[in-house]
Amino acid sequence: MSKSENYEKGAAVRRDVMGEALADKLADTVYTGPVMEKFADYSTEAIFGMLWARPGLDHKTRALICVISDTCGHCWPELDLHLRFALGQGWTEDELTEALLHLGGYIGVPSAREAMIIADRVFTEMRGEKT
Repeated sequence: MSKSENYEKGAAVRRDVMGEALADKLADTVYTGPVMEKFADYSTEAIFGMLWARPGLDHKTRALICVISDTCGHCWPELDLHLRFALGQGWTEDELTEALLHLGGYIGVPSAREAMIIADRVFTEMRGEKT
């Protein structure tokens, strides 16, 4: 079955937003097997091809929106991924930390604390990957 235009566009955006290494790692470790392959196809077409590729917001802004929505929704595994996206799109550790601290005043300190624990781990891992 041929891939749609949105799928092709989404595949390029996905690799740009995630970075080559993370996109390859997820393809090899998470998006394998019939169930997750279907999810990968769906998210490539619908999320990256139709949402991330839209005009009006840059990828950097969209990445921060994802970090904030993950924190508000307690979507901790997704927060791990989206923090990586955000760093790759140019947000700094300090900026992301401030965004998470700011959320504490609006959604509650326990949620912000959990997000900051995840952020601390992700930042440490990513610093280690650079060396």
